[in-house]
Amino acid sequence: MSFNTGLSGIRAAASELNITGNNIANAGTVGFKGSRAEFADVYAASVLGSGSNAVGSGVVTGDVAQLFNQGAVNFTENSLDLAINGNGFFVTSNNGALSYTRAGYFGTDASGNIVNNFGERLQGYGVNEVSGKIQDGVPVDLQISTRAAEPNATTVVESTLNLNSTSVSPAIWTQALEDEITRLLEPTEEEITAAEEVGNTVYDNFDEDAYKLDNPDADGGDIEQAKIDARSGAVATELKQVVDDRTPDERSAARVAALSVASGSFVPADSSTYNSSTSVNVYDSQGNPHVMTKYFVKTGGNSWDMHVMIGNQSVTGDSPFKLNFDSTGKLATTDRALEVAGWEPTDKAGQPTGALPMNFDIDLKGSTQYAANFAVTAVSQDGYTTGDLAGLEINDEGLLVARYTNGQTKVQGQLALASFANQQGLSPLGKTAWAQSSESGEPVIGKPGAGTLGRVQSGALEQSNVDLSEQLINLIVAQRNYQANSKTIQTEDAVTQTIINLR
Repeated sequence: MSFNTGLSGIRAAASELNITGNNIANAGTVGFKGSRAEFADVYAASVLGSGSNAVGSGVVTGDVAQLFNQGAVNFTENSLDLAINGNGFFVTSNNGALSYTRAGYFGTDASGNIVNNFGERLQGYGVNEVSGKIQDGVPVDLQISTRAAEPNATTVVESTLNLNSTSVSPAIWTQALEDEITRLLEPTEEEITAAEEVGNTVYDNFDEDAYKLDNPDADGGDIEQAKIDARSGAVATELKQVVDDRTPDERSAARVAALSVASGSFVPADSSTYNSSTSVNVYDSQGNPHVMTKYFVKTGGNSWDMHVMIGNQSVTGDSPFKLNFDSTGKLATTDRALEVAGWEPTDKAGQPTGALPMNFDIDLKGSTQYAANFAVTAVSQDGYTTGDLAGLEINDEGLLVARYTNGQTKVQGQLALASFANQQGLSPLGKTAWAQSSESGEPVIGKPGAGTLGRVQSGALEQSNVDLSEQLINLIVAQRNYQANSKTIQTEDAVTQTIINLR
């Protein structure tokens, strides 16, 4: 009998050594849950009962219990590394066969499906493409779309600003400028009084330079270079002008007939014709950006004109929006709805882009007129250009949020988590995964944060829950138990040998 008792003890110690060794081997395995051996004693039984003096017959391994306590969480830089803070399990599918795991190693395959390191697809809830809302129901394969985000035309531009109440209306005036040239050009004259014999040639040098008048805006009179008076009784002469190769200096003159600016006109290029301005990009249906600038011109104590330009085109024409503030400095009324309607988008060369006409509202809610410098405290608009996928974020509710290069985000799905009435009843599959069983009960599948499912932590992994120091102690204890039970067999063998030697 002692042989069987000792043998059962050796078997139990061997089981504990095996379980402890497995725990130690997986001390660094992500999502691993340790186990422990649970033993029970054995007594001989008979039909009539054993009575109170029954002698034990050894030990038996009653169960190998799985320990699902929370493991430590280590942070990583991969947004698809996931950890669960709670009792839930990730749900994965392998050709329709569901399994459950706490190991959060995930990535994407060539089709954009989120998969674990064994190629099993992560399950979750999809998104309605029209409403953008999560679709409840049976979980499906989660997939990340790598398509570029479509552009969105601007429908509203919101600005909150302060117009300086101490500003004065721009001073615009008209003045004609005139200038006259009253300088008398000195004529070139020479008087000849010398007498010469008949037939001699007389040379004279005009030492005055010629003048040239270049005045396209004004008429100039004639300038005489030489004038000779013939007196009566004088000797007839022949006078020839000799021009040498000198180039005379040219002098030019011009005048401005008039310069004027129409009274009250607004000129975007002239900052003296308005008090303040602010700009923001708006987007057409093709995602092309256009600079929209609002110019503010004070016209009275509590009144302002607002001119709106997109690029070099005025969308208000000769009739700017009129803003009226009350005595407390708050925007009270406008002369009409602040909206841009039917503007045809053009490129920098002024050519149509082919996009749809733009229609959007301008919202100045909260704007004021106080005795402070002009300031824009808030500005936003709802349009944007196209964008490529730049990254993926997963929040604690398991929402998959795609981030694009145009600054926009889009929800592409939500993780599903599962829980069980009896976690220890799950059937281990290996690969740090479990399957449901009759002992575990049916899975309760829901969204992170519901019930005891727990929440998801992105960029983190749950480590093995094995306490290595505890396992090393268990290893020593199991070894001692093995040795002690071996001693029982050895002692029983010695006793038996003594009995044999009695003959």
